[in-house]
Amino acid sequence: MSLKAKIEAVIYASEEPVTLGQLVGLLGEEAQAELTHALSTQQTLSLDEAEAEPSPQTEPDAAADEAAVEADSASPIDDGGVDPTSQNPDAGHPHPVEDSAEAEAAAAARAERARLTRLRGHFRVLLDQLIAEYAAPERGLEIREVAGGFRFATKPEYHDAVRGFVKTLKPPLKLTLQSLETLAVVAYKQPVTAPEISEIRGVDASGVLGSLMARKLITTAGRKQVIGRPILYKTTREFLIKFGLKDVSELPSIEEFEKMAGQLAEQEEMAMEHEPSAPPEPYEEPEPHAQQPEEDSPGPSAA
Repeated sequence: MSLKAKIEAVIYASEEPVTLGQLVGLLGEEAQAELTHALSTQQTLSLDEAEAEPSPQTEPDAAADEAAVEADSASPIDDGGVDPTSQNPDAGHPHPVEDSAEAEAAAAARAERARLTRLRGHFRVLLDQLIAEYAAPERGLEIREVAGGFRFATKPEYHDAVRGFVKTLKPPLKLTLQSLETLAVVAYKQPVTAPEISEIRGVDASGVLGSLMARKLITTAGRKQVIGRPILYKTTREFLIKFGLKDVSELPSIEEFEKMAGQLAEQEEMAMEHEPSAPPEPYEEPEPHAQQPEEDSPGPSAA
């Protein structure tokens, strides 16, 4: 998958506008590798072109020899080949070692800023390409800059069609924990009877089964050939649509569930460890109970 395709997928999946900084943090390594590869390819092409060009034939002349002699005579090492700076090591290093370390740190910081600037520029070029591609008249979506980031949106000329479609949508599916447990038992054990579901869950599931059937997530699948001939239940096509499955074989296995449960438990433990504990509340002396003034009661009538 190309870097531009990954940027497109991230923007599509995000509910909030995606900023350049988020893209650099998420896909910065891949972008840096892409830039390095492009730079090395460009350098290789430049070297190949330079080797392909015929180099002019140069002949040594007397002027070059004289220039070389003058350069040798102007070198700082003379008078017996003794370098004046060798007698004073600090003559060529007027700054201390600390200044050199600070200069290296500053150079490293400048190099990092330059690298981040190049990455942001590279991401901006890819985003401009995506914006131009989605601006084509045959596209119904566009990428907009919103609040310093980028997000997908439908084009204004198609708002009436989208509004009419949204009005026909069903409300989002909301299931209780009991419904989810019952639906999971039916999905993994289908076809299954109501007594078998109740035995697995430990509670009566007849009411929950009726609710799931009303939502068209499960349906009847005949009767089991045993005493009493109880009704069998199975999942429906609506169940596959709601959970985005091709068929029931794509349901995660028990091992995958255990792995996910272990990961969730580890994440909760790490979150609890990093969560700062609340300081104990200071102890306050209880205030003495103040007597409430008694309501005035009507006195005895005067004789």
